[in-house]
Amino acid sequence: MDALELFAHPVRLRIVHAMAGNQIFTTSRLCELIPDVSKATVYRHVGVLADAGVLEVEGEERVRGAVERRYRLRRDRATVDAEMVASLSPEDHRRVFAAAIATLLAEFNAYLDRDHADPVADAVGYRQHALWLSQDERDDLIAGLRAAILPHLGHEPAPHRRRHLLSPILFPNEDAKDSGPVTGESGG
Repeated sequence: MDALELFAHPVRLRIVHAMAGNQIFTTSRLCELIPDVSKATVYRHVGVLADAGVLEVEGEERVRGAVERRYRLRRDRATVDAEMVASLSPEDHRRVFAAAIATLLAEFNAYLDRDHADPVADAVGYRQHALWLSQDERDDLIAGLRAAILPHLGHEPAPHRRRHLLSPILFPNEDAKDSGPVTGESGG
């Protein structure tokens, strides 16, 4: 299974998100972290990720007659490289985007379903902004976002930290030919 097929599934993306930060979890623990997904489905997708080498077995122990494995995420295997992205068809992009949005929706609903969810206190944000950008301005924006985000990707779980999901989405929403300057005024 190629990386596109592997990561274009909301449950597998949610498992990868849960495992971020060098977490080590059993599948039972992942089921607790993703309670809105059936246990059978979580077990099946953990198996797919393990078979693909995205999850590695960190250890195992016998629990009530069964072997329970502890998994760790292999960050080097949990990526889609630039070459693969460049090879995607428009239909592939639709499929991956749909999986990303389905993942966001499922994670947001799971957050709101928690007993003490407080979107105001948690500074939850889902704003959208229309930006007029030249190609250079767009590239500067992306570089600035990366510069702001990258230092935080290496943070390890700690008692004073909560896992957050940040999903910057950027795409042009009109053709270049539609965005020409306004050159005249109509008056009356």
